[in-house]
Amino acid sequence: MKKKILIIDDKPAIGQLITLYLNADYDFRFFTNAIDAYNWLKEGNIVDLILSDYTMPEMNGFELLVMIKQNEFLKNIPVIILSGEDNTNTRISLLEAGAEDFILKPFNPLELKLRIKKALK
Repeated sequence: MKKKILIIDDKPAIGQLITLYLNADYDFRFFTNAIDAYNWLKEGNIVDLILSDYTMPEMNGFELLVMIKQNEFLKNIPVIILSGEDNTNTRISLLEAGAEDFILKPFNPLELKLRIKKALK
């Protein structure tokens, strides 16, 4: 059975790109809004990993990460943050808050695949 990955990015093209490259290995659920994604998770939907954009309207990736890690039901799901923002302080804050990894956009699909595989071990 394929592992399930939740992708959250306000740009649908990112979700389509990831799905295109990795659909042979994983099943995906995609949201363009972090609030909707979080509510979907709280409804009891199970995923093996979360890939979230950092910069999004309404709720950013850091806020989502904090909410996930504070939720007893969700806190053990690995979260990888994708961002076009190359800022050391941001990366450190995300890792300290519990992110499994941080990947800079634009990303290499092979690197993303390897980092996902590592996070799912």
